Amino acid sequence: MRLSRFPISTTKETPADAEIVSHQLMLRAGFIRKLGSGLYSWMPVGLRTLKKVEAIVREEMNRAGALEVLMPSVHPAELWRESGRWQLMGDEMLRIKDRHDNDYCYGPTHEEVICHHLRQDVKSYKQLPLNYYQIQTKFRDERRPRFGIMRAREFLMKDAYSFHLDAEGLAAEYDNMRAAYARIFTRIGADFRIVKADSGNIGGSRSEEFHILAGAGEDLLAVSSEGSYAANVEAAETLPVSVTRPPVLKPLARLSTPGQKTCAQVAEYLKLGLDAKVKLLVAKAADGGLIGIALRGDHQLNEIKAANHPKIASPFELAAARDVEQAFGCEVGYLGPVNCPIPVIADHAALALSDFVCGANENDHHLGDANWGRDCAEPEAADLRMIVEGDPAPDGSGTIRLLRGIEGGHIFQLGQKYTQAMNVSVLDDNGKDVTLHMGCYGIGVSRLVAAVVEQSHDAQGMIWPDAIAPFTAIITPIGLDRSESVREAAETLYADLLAAGIDVALDDRGLRPGAMFADAELIGIPHRIVIGDKGLAKAQFEYRHRRAETARMIPAQAEAVLDQLRQTVTG
Repeated sequence: MRLSRFPISTTKETPADAEIVSHQLMLRAGFIRKLGSGLYSWMPVGLRTLKKVEAIVREEMNRAGALEVLMPSVHPAELWRESGRWQLMGDEMLRIKDRHDNDYCYGPTHEEVICHHLRQDVKSYKQLPLNYYQIQTKFRDERRPRFGIMRAREFLMKDAYSFHLDAEGLAAEYDNMRAAYARIFTRIGADFRIVKADSGNIGGSRSEEFHILAGAGEDLLAVSSEGSYAANVEAAETLPVSVTRPPVLKPLARLSTPGQKTCAQVAEYLKLGLDAKVKLLVAKAADGGLIGIALRGDHQLNEIKAANHPKIASPFELAAARDVEQAFGCEVGYLGPVNCPIPVIADHAALALSDFVCGANENDHHLGDANWGRDCAEPEAADLRMIVEGDPAPDGSGTIRLLRGIEGGHIFQLGQKYTQAMNVSVLDDNGKDVTLHMGCYGIGVSRLVAAVVEQSHDAQGMIWPDAIAPFTAIITPIGLDRSESVREAAETLYADLLAAGIDVALDDRGLRPGAMFADAELIGIPHRIVIGDKGLAKAQFEYRHRRAETARMIPAQAEAVLDQLRQTVTG
């Protein structure tokens, strides 16, 4: 590509509304342009990278045996009402009406649509298994669109859906997709982790997320220090504490704590650690009443775990203060498990404590040296808290460390959640009607572009892996308009690299060297070849990899350049 015929619209200024590096650099490099809140146009240079990511995704999905389709982005409401998700999806789903006052939505995902087509076309077990995928624009009406294309309202997604006669077939295809995703993330040059995840409103029995590690990641990941365990903190298990409680020696003490309502206030007032206190939260119970949740003072409730407990209402909801005060006869800040008027479930870590401090269920008072079993009944034990740094890894492989990740992909074993609701079935080999098992597998194609930038950049700009760079290499001739030898060498090298299949750019805009170099670094082109009269006098080109601190001189031959492009140069 000759840059004199290609629009390069770079800027030195960082846009005021760009909060994270990928948003800043993609705007500055002219990859994207904002149209409205959460809406972005992909400009020519950015689209080149987006299309390369898309091509890798398509190649690996095809390699895995999936079949490409293209479904409408606008869906009739009847399908979503049939699955039960018309209301469940909430305000993120953009609902629209046509001129006949019929309800539609702009599809945020396509489980309902693909189920509808399967039940029309697939009647026999002999037609299974099937895996259909598409790469298509989605729309989710984010409450607060931010971070550029990282959390845009409109985005490009690859979504796939597989159908199977039984759970074993689904599990096999899930593993196939898991391997395909690992190849995709490896090919785009990302440092990633596969983590156990919560299925959210998509549903299903098993799901995993593919996270690109980056400091700007919105998700916190729990990763084992020595093994392969990795999970989103929302889905990370905590183990029961293995230590035996020491013998109870001290009597229960009533403590005056005027105005001290929070765990931090009580700990400071009584000069004790937060890990010596038990706090009691009150939530709505599954049976419509109230239920207490006991946690150690330094731990936070995991609402997803709580909502999955059969005795706690789902979705999780804390009880209103007036209902708590009516049940306990005191303000929320003084609740505890001793003489508690409602059932209590205790997190493992809280249950391991002895001689702990807790609320006295009396305003301005707490209890000291309280103990389970003596002062209150032994509660039901459960894993209810957020995992923290230093916790034992659930699989025994060392301890937990917390890393930031950007979710780029998510795979689910949905089971029969959608196929049962939408009557998707086939006849088996005995002529019996069997409801199909289903999996779904999503990748945020446009999001991957931003995620790689977050992971791979420096003060000068983006640093692209070769596979998805807008251009693999750039030729920057010095004095192109003044030196015939420079022009001839640049044109010859450009033609030779194109003939060798290299996606190369020739900067023939006639700019000064500093401006050419700055643009190439901002855009993140991996390989730069500088051609000038001084180098040509020695039969040399100047070569520099984008990650290298310095340039090196190489022979002024196309083969020498190709050798550099085949290597991984770290400087």
